[in-house]
Amino acid sequence: MRINYVAGYGINVWTSYNNPTFTGKRLAHGTTVNVLASATDSKGKTWYKVGTDEWIPAEYAVDANTKQMNATMYVNYVAGYGINVWTSYNNPTFTGKRLTHGSSVTVVASATDSNGKTWYSVGANEWVPAQYLIASNPSSNTSSNTSSNTTQSATSSAAKVVSLASAQLGKAYVWGANGPSAFDCSGLVNYVYSQVGLSLGRTTYVQVNNGTTVSMNNLQPGDLLFWGSASAPYHVGIYVGNGQYIHAATPSQGVIKQSISQYFYPSVAKRVL
Repeated sequence: MRINYVAGYGINVWTSYNNPTFTGKRLAHGTTVNVLASATDSKGKTWYKVGTDEWIPAEYAVDANTKQMNATMYVNYVAGYGINVWTSYNNPTFTGKRLTHGSSVTVVASATDSNGKTWYSVGANEWVPAQYLIASNPSSNTSSNTSSNTTQSATSSAAKVVSLASAQLGKAYVWGANGPSAFDCSGLVNYVYSQVGLSLGRTTYVQVNNGTTVSMNNLQPGDLLFWGSASAPYHVGIYVGNGQYIHAATPSQGVIKQSISQYFYPSVAKRVL
């Protein structure tokens, strides 16, 4: 395992995991250690044994295969929104912390999860998907070339889509309804995207033929998620970032926001912005 703390600093080594006493020894950020055993203290915190009477909190150790970094990067998401910070890159749990679009962070390590997705460590026990971090501040990018203008336009439209979709949360599900007071799944998509000037069709069968297919590992706010056959899906939702989507679910649930789950995993994603 490798110590993952803050560049230039280290963590204390303790005599035990219950009622610990400081040994006087510290392990610097980036140091590789052999974990001999693990244990959980009386408060439910996990510790690693790294030597005789030497224990460290598990939260400060990561897989040695992670790559060390020390780079300032910027969150590139949607203006006015932020990304979730997770406890780890494999089997992540939301820390309750978010990083807003344009904010700067120091990346101290990178790692690849079991699905091949790259993550960056931005602090002890704090990981974010690498796809949302860039080297230059997105807020100061004033490039006027066509590609930049297209990207800025798409980002603006995505922010509007997220805002419009969020405004429908809590409304009723009615089969065949197209808004504004009630929706079915494709009716919600038709309504939201029509507000930003896009006509995607009224049914999932038509909507899935719009845009370009994108990987589930490279989703951006405003992408469409489909369930069922890739050519004739039975359900659709709007991806809003942070692994979540908004959809008109069922008559009992109405319009809700949910996290993408392995138990109800989309079959295809389309980028229409």
